[in-house]
Amino acid sequence: MAADGCIFHRTLSRSRPGPNKASSPVVCREFLFVVEVRRYSRDQGSSVYFPQAVLNGDDLYDITLTDADCRLQVTLDPGLNRLVERRILQPGVAVWNATFSPALSAQLPECTGACGARDSYRLASLEVRDEAADPGVSGTDVSWDALPWFGSSEPAAGPSAPLRAHRSVFLPLWNNVDYSGEAWSLAPPTDDEEAEQEEAGEEEEGRRPAVTVSELRDSFLSGRRGVLRGAVHHQLILRIVNKSHLMYYGRTDRNCECPYKALLEASDRTGSVSIVLWNSVCVRWYRCLKPGDIVSLSHYRVKKHFQAEAEDMEISVNSRNPAARLSVLPESSVSPEYRPPAPTYTFYSRKELLDRPHGSVCDVIGLLTFAGRSERIRGKDGRGAELLEYRWLRLEDGSSDEPILVKLFSTSQPEAHLKLHPLSVLVCTRLKLIRDGTRGWSYLTNTAHTQVYCTGLGHHSQMSYRKLRQVKRFLQWLRSQDDGQVLSRALIGGFFIYPPPPVSLETFMKERRGELGFLRGAELQRELERLCYRERRTFCIQATVTMVTYSCRGEEDRCLFWTDRSSSLSPSSSSSSPHSPLTSSPRSVRHPPSSPFSPASPSSAAGRSTPRPADAGSRRSSKRRKLLQADTPKKRLPLVTLQPELSNKTAGDSLWCEPII
Repeated sequence: MAADGCIFHRTLSRSRPGPNKASSPVVCREFLFVVEVRRYSRDQGSSVYFPQAVLNGDDLYDITLTDADCRLQVTLDPGLNRLVERRILQPGVAVWNATFSPALSAQLPECTGACGARDSYRLASLEVRDEAADPGVSGTDVSWDALPWFGSSEPAAGPSAPLRAHRSVFLPLWNNVDYSGEAWSLAPPTDDEEAEQEEAGEEEEGRRPAVTVSELRDSFLSGRRGVLRGAVHHQLILRIVNKSHLMYYGRTDRNCECPYKALLEASDRTGSVSIVLWNSVCVRWYRCLKPGDIVSLSHYRVKKHFQAEAEDMEISVNSRNPAARLSVLPESSVSPEYRPPAPTYTFYSRKELLDRPHGSVCDVIGLLTFAGRSERIRGKDGRGAELLEYRWLRLEDGSSDEPILVKLFSTSQPEAHLKLHPLSVLVCTRLKLIRDGTRGWSYLTNTAHTQVYCTGLGHHSQMSYRKLRQVKRFLQWLRSQDDGQVLSRALIGGFFIYPPPPVSLETFMKERRGELGFLRGAELQRELERLCYRERRTFCIQATVTMVTYSCRGEEDRCLFWTDRSSSLSPSSSSSSPHSPLTSSPRSVRHPPSSPFSPASPSSAAGRSTPRPADAGSRRSSKRRKLLQADTPKKRLPLVTLQPELSNKTAGDSLWCEPII
């Protein structure tokens, strides 16, 4: 139980209704710390809890706050969602002037014994404290897990649930593909295993299926009534060949507690079949299953395949009507004549990828030498609310001087993606080749069944691909590499864009089908303010280039810059005449003393765009810092390309830029 003198007790007790007063909002003037931020999608009834708010987006956020004496879980008013979307409100920051408004709860708060009408609150307004302005106020170095919950004597048993929607699980903050929270089981549920053991019993000759895939398909296609309309109780023994990422289908107009599904491709010796895991079955089983596992499945439904072109079936696995029975079997427990075949892989080296056509599906293995930062883009139509998270990877496998470039989206393996560091051995399965024959570029990206395996998590020792010839050949090349040389090529983070952007306005217009969509100052500012955390968008602007700076990587303290003489001498005249030609050629000058860069030596030749070479020691230092080739992404360098056709020393030049926050 929280102490009576804690900040929450002193503040929130004023909001509780009394004999002659109704509940009312209260303001906490003292500092509180954000412990956790959790996201979920609203449902049909969520608007009831926010009568004064305009619900523009689909997301709601539950925030866990602490006053250093106890914890309190509240819901952020939808009008404050931008604080989370731009990562201003995040765990560890201090807030003050927080307005708490009593609110009903769709479910009981996380603390047991807390009444929904009494201990459930909406955070109507707040101010986020700037740590730079007051570095003494910080909550990042304190562990809050042992603190009690406000209004209760002990934490609730089991996983927490959203407060303002009938959802059983939370969403990750930055995508809808990964799982999030302690509800997702890592170990197989014990009740299903026990039921399966009781049903099958102990067999000396090993387990045998009651029906095969081909027999089940024949029964379905022939229209047998028991297969078409009822639940199938016959046991299947299958091996998982492919596993898709999680698919979230929650909608604001539907009340589904766990709107998830996942696809499995499985097979036995007679054929293959698609399996769909629905809703809470995903929560209980998704993390437990991996390609290569042998599973026993009974109590399922057989339906027409939703996406198949020809007439085919799929198996639907639910938690009720009927409740499916699923278990993972040791390979030795299955009778050899019924043991499903091992999964097959199609590994290609970088050299072999040159001969593969566009759209080919392949597997690759390589040494990770570059891992870009995570970025997010809108859906295909550009107008969707969902943001897709991805990062660029560069792999080397020794078969070519060129690397393997992978644009890797989320694969519902958040732990594996956190381990994507340079010098890791990485295996990516079921990637799709994207190729442009006219411009000569190619890269790999996800399919629905892409999976990632990397060093540090014990993945490679569990997978059957380690015995393949292509994998052994790569490992032999890896052993011959010098650690120092490999480390010199390694890089993490930074901004990278691929394929290369068009270098001419004409090409850019062709790709945009003539629709440039130039943005002016106010329009650009408005679009920038709409960006969310790590979101990337492409803008086209038309502006006057008044200054260009240049510095060698690793030597940012030595910088040259060129400026338009007229704009530098008379900014007002330049701005008043945006279409007048430049009156001087580019020249190198020194930064003023107030500049964050140290003064740079001017070039000896007037009008030259090449800076004076540095001394020999600086050249050697620069060479050591140069980790990758010139065409390789550079860390935290924004990409701004001047269109050559317009670079005729006239104002009004067009710029193509990629802003990311």
